[in-house]
Amino acid sequence: MLRFLTAGESHGPCLTVIVEGMPAGWPIDIDRINHQLARRQKGYGRGGRMKIEKDAVEFRSGIRWGESLGSPVTMVIENRDWKNWKTKMSADPADRDDSIVVTRPRPGHADLVGTQKYDHGDVRNVLERASARETTSRVAAGALARQILERFDVRIMGYCAEIGGIEADHSEMTPEQIFEASESSEVRMADPAAEKAVIEKIDECRKSGDTLGGIVEVCATGLPPGLGSYVHWDRKVDGRLAAALMSVQAVKGVEIGVGFHAARVRGSEVHDEIVKDGDGIGRASNNYGGTEGGMTSGEPLVVRVAFKPISTLMRPLKSVDIATREESKAAVERSDVVAVPAAAVIAEAVVAYELTRLFLEKFGGDSLTEVTRNYEGYLEQIRRIGN
Repeated sequence: MLRFLTAGESHGPCLTVIVEGMPAGWPIDIDRINHQLARRQKGYGRGGRMKIEKDAVEFRSGIRWGESLGSPVTMVIENRDWKNWKTKMSADPADRDDSIVVTRPRPGHADLVGTQKYDHGDVRNVLERASARETTSRVAAGALARQILERFDVRIMGYCAEIGGIEADHSEMTPEQIFEASESSEVRMADPAAEKAVIEKIDECRKSGDTLGGIVEVCATGLPPGLGSYVHWDRKVDGRLAAALMSVQAVKGVEIGVGFHAARVRGSEVHDEIVKDGDGIGRASNNYGGTEGGMTSGEPLVVRVAFKPISTLMRPLKSVDIATREESKAAVERSDVVAVPAAAVIAEAVVAYELTRLFLEKFGGDSLTEVTRNYEGYLEQIRRIGN
């Protein structure tokens, strides 16, 4: 069973990630993990924090000489901005300073409900952990896990489909073409006209003190049929992916394949017909995004994820001071105008991690050799069906 745990606050000394369940003998490339972290930091509309941080992991356990040991893998990511927050975020009670308490929660953030739930009088006790800075840890976990899938030619690609209501036209492109082109785009779109319009809208929002959300798409190719299961609700690949993605900060919706469109058309227009594909069996279309009955179908897996606008507005909305109970303006924290280009990388990492979990549940073993043997045996079983 692959699982991970993250720890750390946005302005604390570091972020820590522990990944348990990595099989032994897997070659692990730290540069590929750091590459994913660097991708997360890019994007037009990001704030000043990204100019301070240069995220990179340091292995503290579970890796020796570039290979996994089978024991928990610990990764640490330094917060460079910690040097400016040593007293404000200190664990030492002698550093307590009630003059810097934050008491004006932001609409759309965890601020108010978090203070109510945990009985805090200082919103900073909530916002530091609720911050999307935590997604750095998830990208690291996903970048580690995906190195298992990549050995079996599974590719996972994330890009932006829409930002601020402006849709990219990717209709004549394959997922691979979209991904390659979007990697050189400041807003992670493969449509130059949409990119230009999005950048102009981001500039407008920056001037007016507002923020933007958007929709990202993640596509995974090379998956075998049968990851997940129809026999129990909590084993379905659709449910697992939706739960994992909905747990990401600012996510408000998840679609697989054509998603809600399937509810508006007839069955004859949307069901993916089963056809002969060479010596095997395939689908004539992929409206259900590579899933059927809670399992991967072998077609490309396609997931769309909706991110709401960032909660911190430079022109803050109405709030209530939790200390005085007086109406006021919400607090302002250093923030981005839009983080959707980074969100595409985060969603990609979350999908990679969850698919790796499902892969190891299906082909599980304690070593690279065992997992490979199980995987190859299963592919041979599939080839026999229908022949």
